[in-house]
Amino acid sequence: MKRFEYYTLKNEQYIERYELAKERMMLIATLSDDENVYFDFFKKQAKTLLFIAETFELVNNNRLYELSFEELKSRNELFYNEISEDAGKVSVTGNDKGYEESYTNPDYCANFFNDEKEAQLFATFAAKLRTPYMSALKHNLYPVTVYMELLIQAFNVAERNEGNVYSEIYDILYWFISDYSDIDEEISNEEYICPEASYQLYILENADITKPDYLFYYGLNITDVELSLVSFMNKFTDEEISDIARTYTEGYKRGFVTMNLDMSKKKYVQIRYHAGFDRMARRAKEQFESMGLEAVISSTCVVSTKANRQYSFDHRFMETFFLDKALVERKEDTVKNAMEGLKDKLCLMAGPAVIETFGETPYEPKNIKHPINPDNVKKDLANELRSKDMALYNRYVHGDEVSFTIIAYPTPAIGNNFETIFKETIKINNLDNDLYTRIQATIIDALDKGEYARVIGTNGNKTDMTVNLWKLKDPSKETIFENCVADVNIPAGEVFTSPVLKGTKGTLNVSSVFLNDLNFIDLTLEFKDGVVTDYSCKNFDSAEENKKFIKENLLQNKETLPIGEFAIGTNTTAYVIAHKYDIIYKLPILIVEKMGPHFAIGDTCYKYSEETYLNNPNGKEIVAKENDFSRLRNEDPSKAYFNIHTDITLPYKEIGRIFVVTKDNEEIDIIKDGRFVLPGTEELNRPFDE
Repeated sequence: MKRFEYYTLKNEQYIERYELAKERMMLIATLSDDENVYFDFFKKQAKTLLFIAETFELVNNNRLYELSFEELKSRNELFYNEISEDAGKVSVTGNDKGYEESYTNPDYCANFFNDEKEAQLFATFAAKLRTPYMSALKHNLYPVTVYMELLIQAFNVAERNEGNVYSEIYDILYWFISDYSDIDEEISNEEYICPEASYQLYILENADITKPDYLFYYGLNITDVELSLVSFMNKFTDEEISDIARTYTEGYKRGFVTMNLDMSKKKYVQIRYHAGFDRMARRAKEQFESMGLEAVISSTCVVSTKANRQYSFDHRFMETFFLDKALVERKEDTVKNAMEGLKDKLCLMAGPAVIETFGETPYEPKNIKHPINPDNVKKDLANELRSKDMALYNRYVHGDEVSFTIIAYPTPAIGNNFETIFKETIKINNLDNDLYTRIQATIIDALDKGEYARVIGTNGNKTDMTVNLWKLKDPSKETIFENCVADVNIPAGEVFTSPVLKGTKGTLNVSSVFLNDLNFIDLTLEFKDGVVTDYSCKNFDSAEENKKFIKENLLQNKETLPIGEFAIGTNTTAYVIAHKYDIIYKLPILIVEKMGPHFAIGDTCYKYSEETYLNNPNGKEIVAKENDFSRLRNEDPSKAYFNIHTDITLPYKEIGRIFVVTKDNEEIDIIKDGRFVLPGTEELNRPFDE
């Protein structure tokens, strides 16, 4: 493979600046450690940036692709050892203690700097300086140059060590983010919609993906998981790979049919996958092309095993740290300008096609002593910016005209039974759509008779929820619940609705649940009129810490969230397989939500598509698509959507009873003691019996 050429001409304007900045980096990297309290920090960050510059030069000279597997692996480890949770491996800065003694760690910074604020700032700075690494591999000189210039500018302040160092360096970082946001957004949007600007797509099309060397070209943390995936995927025949990919691409096409959308009006599909699944992704790309869709793959679309989940947790507010009203407005303008310049292409986006993965043990983060935790004003601004970005995205991408699909497969992180579990997952993802359509239609017919539904827990589960249901005007032509099989959300197996908020109330409790990459223990949410009124869990020793954990990571710093979805999962096959291999706690929401009733907090499933006509396979129109919040979408969009949708699922073993109450107070049972009891659903119990 040769270097990616998209940035070659653009690089020319930065060459002189790059050479000057690199010379200064080399001087900073040789500083004496004891001359200034800040020098060790700048010395190590200069080494990181020089390593990134060296990476760019390897790409620029086409030498990177001549390196052996061991050389590529060694370079990858040198870069990521700095933030690794494993000690004993040297990093590019000379640190062999990993994250414990890295300046990206706020607690480590607190040992050297003047106060907690300064420690948080320098930890954020160190983390931010790592971002040009992937750009260097793309042959994009701009980020490599400007980040070196940023370090020099901050070093000049620290070298004087006079006045308010914190304030001056904070301002330098703030204006750096503001000044370069227009270029950053332009690059981001080009990668999002222009195949010729997609470096990840270039790798997928041109690398020899039968050998693991190509993994290191992505710039991601590459572990034995990714290396083993390449080897495993090579075991499949071309026909088998085509079948695995087809489940995913045909589901994508069915999504357009289900939503009554015309896919022929679209040109681009965004493919997202875990590094190592490239063989499946390449075949999917070919299948999408046969449907008339070109693939695009932006920087964030290819992921790998995180180097350190504690590092990711500690830096989750990295961008929020610098926000103020002016920066939010600046970022909004740059996003709008970038999208306006590409509007003719953005409207041709068909939506994302996602290959999700699972297998890692759920992570319980530690509370560090000096967390990077901006105040509520900044967090509110971050939520505001997210909402504005989503509104702009839907204006230019035409959110009511796009679809998506998500499918999930395990990685070797799941353990010794990986290959068996992978085959079982193929089975789950290819269940009989027609069978599930018929059974779920039976469940929906019963639910459509209801005024409200009740969900009651058992075996220690304290759940007792009353769900107020939409009232049908014409039951012969309308329905409350969507019959969800294997289209946008693979695998098949749920019926869902947007509940009426007023009158929806009670307690939702689950013993252990994995949400947003974090494990919540004994999570309990209280609801009144469909919104969260109180919450608790048992992750930490104090109630205050637990509430803070939920607010930051589940409510995403909102004071409250509504119930956006009530659903009954029907995929008992997945449930039984999960228990057979003891992996239920490792499964993604995508599969877990099909394994029992679930409630989603945040937006409804129909965000930005409330006006789109939808019907179930029986021809009935789905009418329950909005609630009191989303109804404000035309009047006040900022209050209509939260840009959050988190599913919380109750396992069958914790369900005592799910039933619907009709206008005549008749109670119709759907599930009792963890088994389906509604006539016509008996087939769903077969996996339990087998």
